[in-house]
Amino acid sequence: MLAVVLTVQFLVSLDLSVVNVALPDIRSDLGFTADDLLWVVNAYALAFGGLLMLGGRLADIVGRRRTLTVGLAVFGIASLGGGLVSSPGGLIAARAVQGVGAAALAPVAFALITVTLPAGPARSRALGLWGMAGAAGGAVGVLAGGLLTEGAGWRSVLLINVPLVLLALAGTRRWVAADRRTGAAPRLDLVGAALITLGMTALVFGLARTETQGWASATTLGTLAGAVLLIAAFVVVELRVRQPLLRIGLLANRPVLAANLFVMLLFSGQFAAFYFLSLYTQQVLDYSPTEAGLAFLPFCIGIVIGSVLATRTVATLGTRWLLVIGGALGAVGFGWFSLAIAADGTFLNSVLGPSLVASVGVGMCFVPLGTAATSGVAAAEAGMASGLLNSFRQIGGSLGLAVLVAVVARATDRAAGAPDARLATGYATAFAVSAGLLAAAALVAMALLRDRRTALPDLGQRQRPLSAERAKEGVTAGPARGARSASPVPPRPE
Repeated sequence: MLAVVLTVQFLVSLDLSVVNVALPDIRSDLGFTADDLLWVVNAYALAFGGLLMLGGRLADIVGRRRTLTVGLAVFGIASLGGGLVSSPGGLIAARAVQGVGAAALAPVAFALITVTLPAGPARSRALGLWGMAGAAGGAVGVLAGGLLTEGAGWRSVLLINVPLVLLALAGTRRWVAADRRTGAAPRLDLVGAALITLGMTALVFGLARTETQGWASATTLGTLAGAVLLIAAFVVVELRVRQPLLRIGLLANRPVLAANLFVMLLFSGQFAAFYFLSLYTQQVLDYSPTEAGLAFLPFCIGIVIGSVLATRTVATLGTRWLLVIGGALGAVGFGWFSLAIAADGTFLNSVLGPSLVASVGVGMCFVPLGTAATSGVAAAEAGMASGLLNSFRQIGGSLGLAVLVAVVARATDRAAGAPDARLATGYATAFAVSAGLLAAAALVAMALLRDRRTALPDLGQRQRPLSAERAKEGVTAGPARGARSASPVPPRPE
């Protein structure tokens, strides 16, 4: 099951970045205009971001295995179609359908871990691997995009998904438990689903268009205002409906709130860092697409190191301090980038060290994030919690990139010197802001999380210690004094 989940998480993250390096070849082959070319990326992000909450809730209602199977099929068919199209419109449509499939896959992959594996070392290891697969997918996407584009053409960046999807489908059939329900299935909140889908789509669309329309344009302001109104209407509906798409009370749980705010700030900085590091290596250091992809290998290695450290120390450090240390270390790495990036930089001087420090910090965050995001959440709402976490992650990535693109443009315009020096100044400024975002994430964890452990073990009731005599007799401890036998003690929030 875990092999299936990691493959799915890797695929979803991979396709957020794999086409970026291939965009120049796509434009020349299919005849895209400069403005339309952005929709090869934006179509996937729009469908993915807009449908995450719906995808997570569908997993709870119709079953996780069914949702996983359908999502993989949709994603695989769209990948095949995108690799065979001959027109710009066809590729944009295929990318949008890929995003629909990914919106079902991302929440169910996370939910399967939290529902299938008991709290403890096994779940911590799985969450570490889950985070590693997601971060590695984004980094490997840049590397694979360069290698595949130069070696086999841009179509291969989409077609490579097909064999991976077939393997995941076979694994799902064999290893993922069949869906079983003992009670009545929850009803789907259609009004809430429509509102949050339209609201998230408008939000991602408005943010994506700021690069061409600007923040002060009527299109941007109108779209973002509409998104805010739709999301506000969604919250009102969810507070009133009997079976909500999102139980707003989840955000009253401090660990859940902390995890979602943290992941939004984390990916605001990380997504933008990936984007601008790729531009820096190609536009300033004159790397080829393959060389630019290889420059991301230290980041992949650091993610693995950070995830392993988190898995081994979560029992002693707890979620709070892992998030604080990971966020702070990531902030140091991005701050180092802002000082090291220069027009005359090299891989050793400007990329290697900062990449390792930042990625180790980011890698340390995934285990505690997964633990906090599901603290006190019932199994029947695992998909809901997963959709919420993935939505905040997508909002963070889109918002961070949109804001930092504007920051880079302004910093570059104000900089003096040769074009390469001005670009380097702009990118260095973006990394400085990213460092601030990760530092803010660390402060969020410090402020909202209290105890070392996010939740008590899944015992149902707290138990008092046995006396030596009773232990010898094999007597099981009863509930602690004052506990109600009919009402298990819930997990203790941080």
